[in-house]
Amino acid sequence: MTDSRLWFKAKTFGWGWGPALTWQGWLVYAAYLVLVAASAARFPPTRYSMAFFASLTGLTAVLLCICWWKGEEPRWRWGR
Repeated sequence: MTDSRLWFKAKTFGWGWGPALTWQGWLVYAAYLVLVAASAARFPPTRYSMAFFASLTGLTAVLLCICWWKGEEPRWRWGR
């Protein structure tokens, strides 16, 4: 049974989260993509590789924290 407060459903196979369940989850994914694109524009990876890597690491950490907070419990799943 899914909780209506969850934004992200756990993947059926493997570890992590799949597609969002709510518009808030989709908004988080869209914001992540926009911010990654803005980071690539601000710090072109071919010229500022360390700055781009640092910004990408920070953005991904924030995304994972939001998924962990508003998603199903992460654990390894075998599709059962």
